[in-house]
Amino acid sequence: VQLQASGGGLVQAGGSLRLSCAASGPTFSSSAAAWFRQAPGKERDFVAAIHSSGGVTYYTDSGQGRFTISRDNAKNMAYLQMNSLKPEDTAVYYCAVGPVTARIAQSYNYWGQGTQVTVSS
Repeated sequence: VQLQASGGGLVQAGGSLRLSCAASGPTFSSSAAAWFRQAPGKERDFVAAIHSSGGVTYYTDSGQGRFTISRDNAKNMAYLQMNSLKPEDTAVYYCAVGPVTARIAQSYNYWGQGTQVTVSS
């Protein structure tokens, strides 16, 4: 599976962005998908995950209520809608795919290249 993340950019605090992750390969629809982020000098942190069916989602506490993860298996796409963005959301966002819907990076064996999100105050 190859992943291509896009949709990042510069936004003011309180604004919104929608990240997209385009997947290639036949196994996307049977795999969990997730978003992680990494700020400069920090570890890669979990943001959100979604089961292959789309029926189960997990969020980090800071994203709950502001972020929505979704997927379209017919298009081999995953999305992260981010609302009410804060400066602390500034990071490179990575999409990932793996066999298990989990909050830990080690559960995912395919990663996209990342897309920069910058939230100005």
